[in-house]
This record gives sequence, C-alpha cells and structure tokens, in this order.
Amino acid sequence: MASAVKIFQIPPHFSFKLDKPLHSRYPIRCSVTRDSIAALTSNLNGAVKEDIKRASINFNEEKKRDKDFEEEKLEPLWDDGYGSQSVKDYLDYAKDIIQPDGGPPRWFTPISCGPHLRNSPVLLFLPGMDGLGLGLILHHKSIGKVFDVRCMHIPVQDRTPFQGLVEWVEETVKAEHSSSPNKPIYLVGDSFGGCLALSVAARNPKIDLVVILANPATSFGKSQLQPLLPLLEVLPNDLHITVPYLLGLVMGDPMKMAAVDINTVLPPTQYYEQLASNLVSLLPRLSGLADIIPKETLLWKLKLLKTAAGYANSRLHAITAEVLVLASGKDNMLPSRDEAGRLSRSIRNCKIRYFRDNGHTILLEDGVNLLTIIKGTCTYRCSRNRDYVKDFLPPSKSEFKAVEENGLFRNFVGPVILSTKEDGSIVRGLSGVPDEGPVLLVGYHMLMGLELAPLVEEFLREKKIMVRGIAHPTLFSDVVDGENKLFSYFDYIKLYGALPVSASNIFKLFATKSHVLLYPGGAREALHRKGEEYKLFWPDQPEFVRMAARFGATIVPFGVIGEDDIAELALDYDDLMRIPFLSDQIKRDNKQYESFNVRAGMSGEVANQKLYIPGLVPKIPGRLYYLFGKPIETRGKKEMLKDKEKAREVYMQIKSQVESNISYLLRKREEDPYRGLIDRTLYRVFNSPTDQVPTFEP
Repeated sequence: MASAVKIFQIPPHFSFKLDKPLHSRYPIRCSVTRDSIAALTSNLNGAVKEDIKRASINFNEEKKRDKDFEEEKLEPLWDDGYGSQSVKDYLDYAKDIIQPDGGPPRWFTPISCGPHLRNSPVLLFLPGMDGLGLGLILHHKSIGKVFDVRCMHIPVQDRTPFQGLVEWVEETVKAEHSSSPNKPIYLVGDSFGGCLALSVAARNPKIDLVVILANPATSFGKSQLQPLLPLLEVLPNDLHITVPYLLGLVMGDPMKMAAVDINTVLPPTQYYEQLASNLVSLLPRLSGLADIIPKETLLWKLKLLKTAAGYANSRLHAITAEVLVLASGKDNMLPSRDEAGRLSRSIRNCKIRYFRDNGHTILLEDGVNLLTIIKGTCTYRCSRNRDYVKDFLPPSKSEFKAVEENGLFRNFVGPVILSTKEDGSIVRGLSGVPDEGPVLLVGYHMLMGLELAPLVEEFLREKKIMVRGIAHPTLFSDVVDGENKLFSYFDYIKLYGALPVSASNIFKLFATKSHVLLYPGGAREALHRKGEEYKLFWPDQPEFVRMAARFGATIVPFGVIGEDDIAELALDYDDLMRIPFLSDQIKRDNKQYESFNVRAGMSGEVANQKLYIPGLVPKIPGRLYYLFGKPIETRGKKEMLKDKEKAREVYMQIKSQVESNISYLLRKREEDPYRGLIDRTLYRVFNSPTDQVPTFEP
C-alpha cells in the first residue's frame, strides 16, 4: 500500500504542523486505494405549549453527549479574515502547485484555514475546471474556523475519468461517515465540482450530506464553451497563450475579483484608484492560466465536463441530500440562473440563492461570503438535526462591517437608545441592561418590525452581545423565499440570531445564559390596523415568566416608538380585504401559513394573526426611540413556578412597564431638537459624521 500513497509536497502557505492535536489537521496525503483512504481518515475524532420537562431532558442529554458545547464557541464579532486573500493570491499560489509530480488526485488543507472548533463537520471542496482546489481561497479563514476543510486537488496531467473521480470522493465520504455517523458531511462543488458533488450524493442517499453548488456545470450542454471544442483542437500551440485571457473574461468578472480587499467606505477617488491598481496587478497574472490549463488539459477537461453533466443529470432523482444552489445572474459560461430553477424542481430538498451581478467564478468575487450564505440560509449544523441554539454562529467582524457600511436605514432613523439603571435613573446607551445572562428583553413590536435592526446592531456595537430574537416560524419556511430567491432580509435576520418560537428553543437559550428578545404581541402587533399604533396585544397568560424564573433570568421591559414618524399606514388588513384580487391572495397565503400559527387554540385579539404586507406611505424620516426599563430579577423567586397568581402579578408588572416606557418616549420626543432628518443631517455636516447626534435630556 505504501507505493499507492504519496506525500503532497507544497509550499509554506500550505504547510502543516504534524504535532498538533488530532482535532485540528492531518498530514497531506493522496491515495487511490480503499485501504489508504481508510488509513488517512483513521485519526478522526471518534411551540409555546410544548412539554418543558421533555425539553429539559433532551437538552441535558445533548450536553452529556457533547461536553464541548460550552467549552468552545465563537464570540460575537469574531475575526473571520474574509477579504484578506484575493484572486491575486490564487494565481500566485497556483504557480507553486501545478508542477507535475506524477501523483493522482489528493486532499489538502491550506494552513490559512487554521484550527477549527471541536466537533466541526467535515467540508470537502470539489474544484471547478482548473482542478487546483484553491477556489475557496477568499473563504479559507472563515470556513476553516467552523469546518474541517479538505480541498480536492487534481494534478494538471491527471487523466482520471469522471467515474473514477466520483468513486475516489465517495471513498472519503464513506470513511468520514463511518468515523462520525451522526455528523453531516458537506460537499461544496464549484462548476465541474458541482457535477461531482451531485453524483456522489445520488450514489449515497443514506449518508447525511449537505451539498452546496456554485454555478454547477450540469447545464454544460447549453454552455457557450461547446463551440470551442472543435476550434481548440486545431488551434496552434503558439496561440494557446490567448485562451486564458478569453476564459478569464468568460468565467468571471475581473472588476469584482479586483474589488475583494477594497474598503467600500473609501472616498470614490481613493476607491477607484485602488481598484485600478488591483486590476493592473491582476490582469498580467491571468497568463498563468495557460500553465494551469494547458491545451491538452483544457481539451480533456471540456470532454470531462460533458461526461460529468450527463452522469449527474441522469441521477438527480436519487438525491436525498440537503442542497443549496448559488447561481449567478451574469454567468457568461453557463445559463446558471435557469439551471438553478431546473435543479430545484428535480431535487426534493433544494434551496436557491441568486446573485444578480456575479459571474461564473462566484466564489472568487467580491460581495459573496460563503459562510454568510451558509448561516443566513440555516444550512450550518453539526448533527443530523439542526439545533437553532447549539448550531448558531454569531456575526463576524466582516459581516457586521458590511451592515454598518450599508447603514442607510440607521442613518435615516437616527435611533436614540435609553436604559434605566438600578437606582431608577435613565441614561443614554445600554449600561442599564445587564451584561450577564440569562436576560429576557420583553417589549412592543412596531409596525413591520422597524425597530429590530437598530436594536440588535446597538447591542453588538456597544456590548458585543448577541441578542437572539424569537421569531414567527413562517420566516424559516420556504414560503418567504419569494420568486427571486435573492439573499434577502429574511436571511439577514437569521444571520443576526433569529430563531423560531418554541418552548424548547427558549429553554435552551436560558440554559446557555443568552440575551433573548421576545415580543408577546407577535405578528398581531407588528401587523396592526390603523389607529392601533403603540397598543399592546398580549395574551392573558404569563407564558414566559415562569420559565424565566426557573433559570433566574433578568427580565428587562422596553418600549419603542417612531413608526408614525417613518411611514403612514395607508392600507391595513381590513382595507386590503375589500380589494377582491388582493383579498383572494391573502386568503391563499394564510392558508399556507396555518401550520405555523403559534396562537392556534387561543381566544381574543392576539389569536388574530393574519399575515399580510400592509400598504405604507413613506415620510421624511423622524426618529426611533427606545427605553429599556429597570431590570426585574427572578433569581430566587422560584415560587412563581407553582404560584400562578404570583407569576401573573409579575407579568402584569412587565406589561405596565412597557406601556409606561412608550408613554414616556411619546412625551419626551417632543423635546428633541433633532427629531427631524434635516436637523440631524445638518448636525452631521458641521460635526463628525460618527458623532452621536444629541437628543432630549432624559
């Protein structure tokens, strides 16, 4: 067997420490036999009425099975390193690993992936037509933190047929599954690698696979490269040097590739100067593609693509894996948008995200963070069943930076956030909200949830605390994706901590000492009718108080106002139901949502949770105001667990405090000299834009 195994010699940026712990990395090996694959992997480490008792038992069992649950986790605003490497690095590194060594395909892990968290799932990257395995270079540092990454490398001179490659990847998948049968295995397939991933998934329907496809080449039969085959065969060798430049233009957007490491908040002059500089340094490197894909290899790869597409397409019906397709709107090589739609109709468990402005090499272009997409689509998990608490990955620095750079809404509404100290004094900022959890934030849900983004952002900015919002289950279903399938607002709220309402989820959040955001009024408040602004629609029963007392959680009531300064509710539910074609659509939609009704069986107005999109008329923005009331301690008050009257008394205290906070803000905002957008804009013109715009004296 020794003769079948060859150590993959690579330059320092792919080097490894061989004496590090088993949970981090392996030496890089390649193999073409079942025994050697086995040897390679032998070092792997080995709704509101739900029953609270059952949730407790399940949670404790999970903690016993995974002792590292609280020992190792990512902190909010962790450094994911996204943008620290670019296409220039890809082309530079490619020169080092294309030298022929006579070896077969093999796996390697770039050192830039770093050590991953314990219990991280394995991610196998299957490359595109280049075969290098460097297609994730922009994402190495981020995905390497939460995945055990292995990249497939196919040497330039390798001529393994497609089925041979499928069987080789399958060997690794089976070995990984045998070692950790309860963990998913991720297959990320780029273009040609997408055909490979789908083929492996079709052949292994009983293995828990998560397949992520970036512009898969299953539509190669409709590709613009098809007419090139006869031309390339007769092209003189001296002219092959021009092919890489043509392929570069077809496969990706050079502008987006060059913009990866540029700060988007730079003044336009500096931004375009840096973009021009990056382009000047990038374009000459494209000549290296002639060495990466010489003429004979290019002809072989194009024929291999045709075989791969046919093989994968004939087996789509057999795929049971969870599939996520990333499709570009400006793919000049493949009709990727149309192909994504076809795949979603052919594969039973398939989601799509479209990226209008990206080209074929989407994973090498600016504005596409693979880990962000995985998190926003709830595709990350470490076991067979997704756990919205245990599997949550907090926002990173680059993700938060992207939100701040596009903070148009925040600038328009100029949020004023106040909190109440233990002595009853009101101060600006969040110093009155406890840092140590568990903390339950309970408040009023404004029209369309306008208050959500500034609230979550401020907790991250000021305290580096991730607030986990309890959300309507509909937001986690396919019905909110819409027809365009873009990475949307609904994906962002998941990225920033939202999870579906259930007693089990709330239980787990309290048990992990989290900061939890709860709106008892739910959808009824957020989709209220005309004249109902700032009116609470809470249930009669103290649903959350006794659970909070069980964990000694601190409850912080809060009020928020400003929706009437942002937009006017022109068409509410009653108005829309008087319009025939709209009323029919609303009825059909709510029929779909029936299974997600968290207030089913309740009486009163709070149970009237009809979902719809109201008609809003924007105003020149005023301002949003938040007031977090004095914290209410439940630690040491376990009598509320049995005494329903005591729990109801605390519940009514919380509700009264929320109403008092709203009344206070409505009164005090009349004293704010910077309530209007124009006044705030003028203040920013004559002061630093980052200065906190003043408000009334609390």
